[in-house]
This record gives sequence, structure tokens and C-alpha cells, in this order.
Amino acid sequence: MSRPPTFVPPACATARILRTDRGDFAVLDAAPAEGAPRRGTVLLLPGFTGSKEDFIALLEPLARAGYRAVSVDGRGQYETPGPDDESAYAQAELARDVLAQAAALGAGADGRAAGDGARPHLLGHSLGGQIARAAVLRDPGAFATLTLMSSGPAAITPLQRTRAQMLAEAVAALPMDEVWQAMRAMEPPPPQEAETGQDPDDGEALRARWLLHSPAQLIATGRQLSTEPDRVAELTALPLPKHVISGERDDTWPVPLLDDMAERLGARRTVIRGAEHSPNTDRPAETAAALVDFWHAHGPR
Repeated sequence: MSRPPTFVPPACATARILRTDRGDFAVLDAAPAEGAPRRGTVLLLPGFTGSKEDFIALLEPLARAGYRAVSVDGRGQYETPGPDDESAYAQAELARDVLAQAAALGAGADGRAAGDGARPHLLGHSLGGQIARAAVLRDPGAFATLTLMSSGPAAITPLQRTRAQMLAEAVAALPMDEVWQAMRAMEPPPPQEAETGQDPDDGEALRARWLLHSPAQLIATGRQLSTEPDRVAELTALPLPKHVISGERDDTWPVPLLDDMAERLGARRTVIRGAEHSPNTDRPAETAAALVDFWHAHGPR
């Protein structure tokens, strides 16, 4: 689980609803300052058990670099409600949601953008990366670039598959608050070290986020992570510029596996020193700089 340094968005960001042809999605929408150069839009998809707040430390540096950054709660995640039917969270359904989000941003139908028709850059973290991949394979022309952050070529490691199965069994049988208490007992939160910038008061925000997740979403997406096939060859065939970024340690997809995937994709490869599975929260300044450099290289001049 990513631990954002805070749940309070920066001044450049607005918490709002993105209205699409596939329904409404809660987002954090960060824009460059009035009159500042605008280089494009980026759509940010969170990982398993995560939310739009996982990117909160990236929003200000991305906006400062000229990008409108929109991080989204997918259906059944945190502040975007979802149905109790697991079939609603099939990967194909979630990919169609992402395409609808991109279309709304490009068309200006979301009520915020002017709608210049420009394709957004797409970034997915962990589970979000596999959903992003599915969206790109469905319609590669909808996006300017694809960034896979700590998101591997196929299923998660055996240990993580075991954990996902245990979580699925727990949320199917117990109230979400009881599952949260059990999770905290088995894996207490790390000490609040000064270098992380983590606000101790946000422990309650993490709990509140957990309680709003849909159990059906967690069960369905946990199964996806455990059974995802290798689709790198399909993705390699697309001319879309690609970026694989991760920390230097990762227990969900080992870093050498991510290195190999990047090579197979012909993608830019970035390793963020001092970061683990969530470079977006572990080392946000370095992560934002790497993302901006990639997008600058593949955006309008």
C-alpha cells in the first residue's frame, strides 16, 4: 500500500468529479499557474488498495513543469463508488473507464479543460500499470505515451499472490474495519521518519480510504494481479513511446524482471535510488523529474 505524505492536495490541485461516458470519477486535478506554459495533460492511475492521493506529492512539481496532472480513483476505489458485482471490475471494463477518462479530458467535457483534443500521457502504478496497458492495447491512439511505474510484465510474485488470496478471503468474509485491524496487527505502519514527510495524523486517513474501497473491486483486481499473462510482445508492437520506472527494490515484481521488460519493450528505463515499490511516495521529487524529462522528449515542441 502506498503511503502518501498527506491527504491534503497542494494549492494547485482541486478535488472534484470527472464526468465521463462511463460514469463519474473522483479526481485530483492540478493545473499550471495562470499564464504559465502548458505542455500537456497526464492521467495517473493508482495501484491495488491505492487511490488518487498516492500521486499527491507529484502534483505540484508536474504542474510547475507545465503539465495538467489528473490522478483518479478508479471505480470501486476510495471516493469513486462501484457496484458489488465482481464482473464490473474485469480488466476490460476498467480499461474502458480509462479510455473514457482520457476522452473527457481531451474533449473538455469534464468542465475544467478547454478541450484541445490533445492526447494525454498515461501513467499507471502497479495494478494501475496493467490497467493502463490494457487501455493502450485497446486503443493506442488515445494516448501520447505510456509509463509503467513499478508494474511488471505478468503476474505478481508467488508471495504476493498468496497475500492477495488471503486478502480476498478476508474481505469476502469480514467487515472491512476488521480486516483493517488484522492487517495493521500483522504489518504495523513504519516509524514516521523525518525524511518521509509523513504526517502521523494521516493514519486515520489511510483507514478511511480502506473502508471506502469496494470488497468486490479488491477481490477482482487481486485475482487479476495473480493471473495476468505476459503481454509485452503485444505492447512492443505499438509505436507508442514507453517508459518503465521503478525503485531500486521491489517485492511485487523484482527489479531485474522490470529491467528485462523495459529492454523487450524498447522503453526508457529509470530506477529511482532510495525508492521501493512506490517511488511516487518514496522519492517524489526525483520521480517527478524523471517523468517530466520523458514527457518533454515526447510532447509538443
